[in-house]
Amino acid sequence: MGLENKNGANAFIETLELAGIDKIFTLSGNHIMPIYDAIFESNIDLIHTRHEAAAVHMADAWARLTGKVGIALVTGGPGHANAISALYTASMSESPVILFSGHAPIGQLGKGAFQEMLQADIAAPLTKASWVCQESKNIAQDVAKAIRIAKSGRPGPVHVSLPTDVLEALYPDTATKITPDSFAPEYSTINSSELEALIVQLKQAKKPLILAGPMMQSKDGRSTLKSLENHLSTPVVGMESPRGIGDPSLGAFSEILNQADCILLLGKKIDFTLKFAQSPGINQECVFLQIDPDQEEINRAKNAVGNRLSHVIKADIPTAIQAIIQLRNTGTANTDWQNEVQNAIQFRPVAWNALPKTSNNIHPAQALKPLQEILDSHPDSVLISDGGEIGQWAQACLNAPNRVINGVAGSIGSALPFAVAARVAKPDAPIVSVMGDGTFGFHSAEIDTAVRYKLPFVLVVGNDARWNAEYQIQVREYGKDRTIGCELLPSHYEKVCEAFGGYGELVQDSDNVLPAAKRAVATNLPSCLNIMIEGLAAPNIKRN
Repeated sequence: MGLENKNGANAFIETLELAGIDKIFTLSGNHIMPIYDAIFESNIDLIHTRHEAAAVHMADAWARLTGKVGIALVTGGPGHANAISALYTASMSESPVILFSGHAPIGQLGKGAFQEMLQADIAAPLTKASWVCQESKNIAQDVAKAIRIAKSGRPGPVHVSLPTDVLEALYPDTATKITPDSFAPEYSTINSSELEALIVQLKQAKKPLILAGPMMQSKDGRSTLKSLENHLSTPVVGMESPRGIGDPSLGAFSEILNQADCILLLGKKIDFTLKFAQSPGINQECVFLQIDPDQEEINRAKNAVGNRLSHVIKADIPTAIQAIIQLRNTGTANTDWQNEVQNAIQFRPVAWNALPKTSNNIHPAQALKPLQEILDSHPDSVLISDGGEIGQWAQACLNAPNRVINGVAGSIGSALPFAVAARVAKPDAPIVSVMGDGTFGFHSAEIDTAVRYKLPFVLVVGNDARWNAEYQIQVREYGKDRTIGCELLPSHYEKVCEAFGGYGELVQDSDNVLPAAKRAVATNLPSCLNIMIEGLAAPNIKRN
């Protein structure tokens, strides 16, 4: 930038540029106006949203799809509070996101400043690190530190609050200079003999499995896991869903998991998604191996499985995978076991392919499976899936080179802002985003964002006129005569999209799903297909 009389806001933007950041997802507010003014001197694009949580969701999806750090910028006080909930989704999805929040002036703290709030304390439980920048001279260092922390070890969100007077103060020439190396994540070293011992034990097992956590579920991450699987001739299964071993995208995997006699946890936590490693989900004779960057997770695994945790290596996952692939291949592959795992994951009920034509109460599989043709039309297409029952059907019925889901957090409502960010990240690829009618209400105004920035995608709303996930719990646990508080109207969500300037279409016939999707794609507008579906429970896929 090279500005004379550079202030803290100028230094903030200059540092982001040096780090290679060219997109900021944001919502304006009093405390961050100095940064908006500094943007004029840069090549960074602002994507200005309609809600602070949406900005964080967009930064999250951007990070997952590009491999870069996602940047969200919001104002202080209630703006910061609005953004916080979305940090949980990013945290559980192990997504490198940084939330920069404006903040009441340092000089006014304790005096009843406008929107004064303990922002760093509020964000701390949901982030890897959270702090308030104290002086203008610290801004560049704080930005570099935040990026470094977000990318190191297990990736995750970081928060930094930026007081207005710090942004407006002159940035001294004596401030510590930042270089491209200042942003580099910290990588661990691995003892090769320890790693080889771990792999030898894995290969000696009759039915070994490698379970990988959310950070490896990007397109590039899954490609890396495939290389690892080929090198070791050992099944590698990625897990990122709140449904855990019952994730519909994993087919009938839950049926065979308890056959595994040795499991390598590759950044995968032992938590509710693995049924806490208890029977019947996992064989109680199964031996565990673990590679993880966090001592806390290593301790948790020890507490969960005790002496069955045989080998542990504390290391970041990309480094570990690279080191494993460089090891000589030892042991004999169990091809039958590999095929069994693959066949279980790929299994889907044949009945889904022979459903009769329906109107109004369209089976979820009928509403979604035709959309695979759209996703198959491009080598870099994107499937986005929200939570809830319709989200599980989407994950069971559809696949794409890039997948962004609500993640282990189990939150809902993110699919629309995810779609906006996906189009920013993938300007030419088809994007299909699936959500329920309930969650449409969370961030429907982001259709305005998509229209303003000319970001087309196909938003599919599964409309069963209720909060179906909760309804299914009530039916299952309490009976059909004790359902309450889950009813919605069969609203015309497609007209909401039209009102914002997008394309909308009501779909009431199963034969019209694909034609409607093609019409939506052809408009080159943000589009909403409001599909009237039968309110079925999420699929619990079994072969028997």
